[in-house]
Amino acid sequence: MRRPRSSLRVGALLAVAALALTACAGSEEPAAEATSSGPPAPVEIRFSWWGSDTRHELTQQVLDKFTEKYPHITVVPDYTDWNSYFDKLGTSVAGGDAPDVITQEERFLNDYASRGVLADLNELGVDTSKIDENVLQSGTIDDALYGVATGVNAYAIIADPAAFATAGVEMPDDTTWTWDDYVEIANEISAKTGKTIYGAQDYGFNEPGFSIFARQRGESLYTDDHKLGYDEKTLAEWWQYSLDLQAGGGAPDAAKTVEVDAGGPEQSLVGTGTGAMAWFWTNQLTAITNASGKELTLLRVPGESEEERTGMYFKPAMYYSVSAKSEHPEESALLVDFLLNDPAAGEILLSDRGLPANTEVRAAVQDKFSPTDKQAAEFLADLEDEIVDGPVVPPVGAGQVAEITRRINQEVLFGRLSPADAAKQYTLEVEAAIGG
Repeated sequence: MRRPRSSLRVGALLAVAALALTACAGSEEPAAEATSSGPPAPVEIRFSWWGSDTRHELTQQVLDKFTEKYPHITVVPDYTDWNSYFDKLGTSVAGGDAPDVITQEERFLNDYASRGVLADLNELGVDTSKIDENVLQSGTIDDALYGVATGVNAYAIIADPAAFATAGVEMPDDTTWTWDDYVEIANEISAKTGKTIYGAQDYGFNEPGFSIFARQRGESLYTDDHKLGYDEKTLAEWWQYSLDLQAGGGAPDAAKTVEVDAGGPEQSLVGTGTGAMAWFWTNQLTAITNASGKELTLLRVPGESEEERTGMYFKPAMYYSVSAKSEHPEESALLVDFLLNDPAAGEILLSDRGLPANTEVRAAVQDKFSPTDKQAAEFLADLEDEIVDGPVVPPVGAGQVAEITRRINQEVLFGRLSPADAAKQYTLEVEAAIGG
């Protein structure tokens, strides 16, 4: 079900055309001017992030570019791996020593914002004019922008066309297929290959999948007032489709499913050539493609034209925030602005923090993307006129929901909880986590 393209999309296209004419000369943000008494006084700010060694190296290259443009600003890197990042950040904040520029994650943004840790980026003058309004909404709480997306992803289906061909099953029309179609196709692939290739990998370990399912039905995982926004019957239906896949052979049994999930993207069914479809974020396409050694494709999730509205959305890979206690908020905002809007930063980072949230920068650097990142960029662009809105910022306590989802999904797969009972249990545990 296609929708008319929004004026925002038209604006983005015009911006890309203008960019081509100006040959990406760089950000128009002027460097800080010297005062009448001489050059700006030296300033030191701290920037925290998590990630791999590759991310650290790329980020340092960007910071070197930033320092060339603003030589009076020294940026002290403060990075660690994902597993220890929020423990370290929490300790710093509690000790009154928060980084000036903080990388944030969706589930924790509201927690830090509600405690007065984060500044309103709108008040600091960060330029967000080239970022989709739905993406900005995902970092906005009570009209204040506490986090701006570093880049965007979408939760989608990664499919292996070769697996479909081996099974003699046609690839679906992802603009019209339904949830029943999804189950039927997956079961057929498994049957026709004798389960040497499973039709689908279980989708129930990640709550964004249910968020999309609920949104398709005019519901939501969370509401604006930090409550749960779904009917338990909807959640039970979501889990029933999972059981229908398992019962029909379209997905593996519970024990194998749990084992595969624990292996991560590279050890997924699609990544190992033993599955036709799996749900992942678009920025995981490269890793899964490299693992499989095949050309894979992205599909819309089923049901986008089946119910009241579409459910898919653009998710920030992560956010840039500024500490409300920073002694140098203007310089911190300059760094965020540079990371978001300067093509020099975009050319270095490329898709490391998601496909650039700034649509103009994304267009400018797209030729430098890997083939899989180009595919993901084209997929996101094709979705732009179908995305209705973005989910609200998850409430305080949402960081516990990933573990709750994973655990209860296992109970469903092993038959220890019925979908209806699982929905009740899920609601009780999530309400307790978020204080609902």
